[in-house]
Amino acid sequence: MWYFLIRHDSIDTAQYQNLQKRAALTEVELFNEPYNNWYVFSVERQHYATFIDHLDREGIRYDLATDRPSRDELLTTMR
Repeated sequence: MWYFLIRHDSIDTAQYQNLQKRAALTEVELFNEPYNNWYVFSVERQHYATFIDHLDREGIRYDLATDRPSRDELLTTMR
């Protein structure tokens, strides 16, 4: 699995729904102010290239991980 991390405020509702359809699993990590919420899209290896192509064509910024980051790891990257 690949995990695509996308800030909640960087995509609109239509983009979010489209990504949900393409991903195997979608999770939302909610944080309190001043930190941002994150979407975590889990994508199977065989769909990795098409998912990245879609993100790039849409101009969506993302972080990529091969292991699902913990909540603490996400928080550490925002500090």
